[in-house]
Amino acid sequence: MKSEDDSIKSFEDLDCWKICRELRKFISELVKKYPKEEKYRLVNDMLRSSRSLTYNIAEGYGRFHYQENIQFCRISRGSLYELKDQIICSLDEGFINDADYKKSLEMIKRASSLLNGYINYLSSKVNKK
Repeated sequence: MKSEDDSIKSFEDLDCWKICRELRKFISELVKKYPKEEKYRLVNDMLRSSRSLTYNIAEGYGRFHYQENIQFCRISRGSLYELKDQIICSLDEGFINDADYKKSLEMIKRASSLLNGYINYLSSKVNKK
């Protein structure tokens, strides 16, 4: 996909990818504090969800077709909501404190906002055709 904005040369330049990367790194550190018996339960699920965020943005960008890119971004958005529920579960189970809970939700909200903006941008390109 070629962008009218020359500053976007790779998926790595997308603000939505950048915030999802930060969220992924935050989750990776956060789950290191979880009980060992959660390694193949909630920890594994959270790592997979958080990794799916950036994976799908990157794959969609690499498709070079607006409609396919939108679909992969929607998958990423779904993973954000999955991760949000996992964060809620983590709080309910006592694996995280209120500060980590709030920080996680703030990052998810910001990522969702940027991802929705990118989806809207891509949709506007589809509608111009």
